[in-house]
Amino acid sequence: MATTDISAAVPYREVADRNGRIYRIGQSDRQIMGRPRWTMVLFPWIGMMGISSSEYAFTSAEDTLHTAHMWSSGHIFWLMGVWIFFQAAVAFPAGQLRESGKLPARYAMMLGALGTILGYLSLAYAPHVIVAYIGFGMFSGIGAGLVYATCVNMVGKWYPERKGGKTGLVNGGFAYGSVPFVFLFSTYMDLSNYQGVLVFVGVICCAMVAISGWFFKDPPKFWWPEGADPLKVSDDPRIRRALEKNPPAVKQYTPKEAARVPVLWMMWFCLLCTAGINIFGIAMQVPFGKEMGFAGGIVATAMSLKAIVNGTGRGVIGWISDKYGRRYTLIFVCIVLGMSQFGVLASGSIGNMPLFLVCSMISGFGGGAIFPLFAAMTADYFGENNNASNYGMVYSSKLISGLVGAGVGGVVVDNWGYNTAFVIAGGVGLFSACLAVFLKAPGRPDIRKIQANPNPIGREDA
Repeated sequence: MATTDISAAVPYREVADRNGRIYRIGQSDRQIMGRPRWTMVLFPWIGMMGISSSEYAFTSAEDTLHTAHMWSSGHIFWLMGVWIFFQAAVAFPAGQLRESGKLPARYAMMLGALGTILGYLSLAYAPHVIVAYIGFGMFSGIGAGLVYATCVNMVGKWYPERKGGKTGLVNGGFAYGSVPFVFLFSTYMDLSNYQGVLVFVGVICCAMVAISGWFFKDPPKFWWPEGADPLKVSDDPRIRRALEKNPPAVKQYTPKEAARVPVLWMMWFCLLCTAGINIFGIAMQVPFGKEMGFAGGIVATAMSLKAIVNGTGRGVIGWISDKYGRRYTLIFVCIVLGMSQFGVLASGSIGNMPLFLVCSMISGFGGGAIFPLFAAMTADYFGENNNASNYGMVYSSKLISGLVGAGVGGVVVDNWGYNTAFVIAGGVGLFSACLAVFLKAPGRPDIRKIQANPNPIGREDA
């Protein structure tokens, strides 16, 4: 253990653990930003709710957009796929700009708010589908990516000692914030008012992102919260258990260093598979339910329940992962996600509405839980200082999963039907669980492989 004392004029000091990782201790959250750090859970949570409707409620507007603009169903699914592509594509460059200081968190959120309103205006008034691809698919997707990357990584920096539950709560806003808009688009919006409704939603969501983003502030690099000594066992049982199950990274990996570690790309591929299943469910559940004969209100309810459970599941699973470990929790979630696809297919095929709702909620739980797990796991494995960039690399797999889940998923349904599509999705989920078994933190020895010293030092040798 090494300690570096800073001048008394500066109310903090830096300490290093046995791995050489530096921690900045001695400063409270109020000293840094003048308010408690729980506000940096609240404001990112509100910001995430502001972008949620663009992904989770979009397919609920499918029928109206199709009739109003004469866009084919294929365009609707590909619009969503393009939005997800750009939302994921911006994660890594946004992280680089954020960590270099060239893009402060507040400015990132303002750009995100601008992209949100442009997306809804293009859906309302696009004279051609190409305008919708540019306005909603590209601008709104980029804006949402800036907001997502900023919010998720912000909360991890302010809660490095137990980031799972807090990251999950903020991440959950990305799902259940869409619930009012699912019902609005499904039951109220029609050809007579769709433009006004879309503009209204765009203004509300833009305001949520902009107002919450105004209060964003990053902690100093290496910051560790007051009262949670990184070099001692904490007296707080919550902190002690979280750090035992998910110990901090052995060092702060730069993006170049992280990119050379195989486990990062295993995480990338595992997220590709699981996110693809989640997006497939979001895109296909509404049309599948309607084709199975369920009423539009029932389908909207199923989608809303899916979004609610998707969002609340993110917070709950983060808390669970703090208690039982990120990797084991991820294995469980992948199994749940895969099996639920078979349940949605079976319940829809036999026309069992209650079972359809239950399986839809379970699918939503699994699909939502993966994102905070990977966000927290990336910080656990590679450190918080460069987490925006490192998680951006992992999250970039959504570039492909969005196009596969929404676009290619639609192609599979058109050519081979829902049975084949849902069976493939379920199989991929179970495969992801097998892959998650091999995710281990880099640089940390496996306790099971550590052997006792055959010649320990005794009293007579000391």
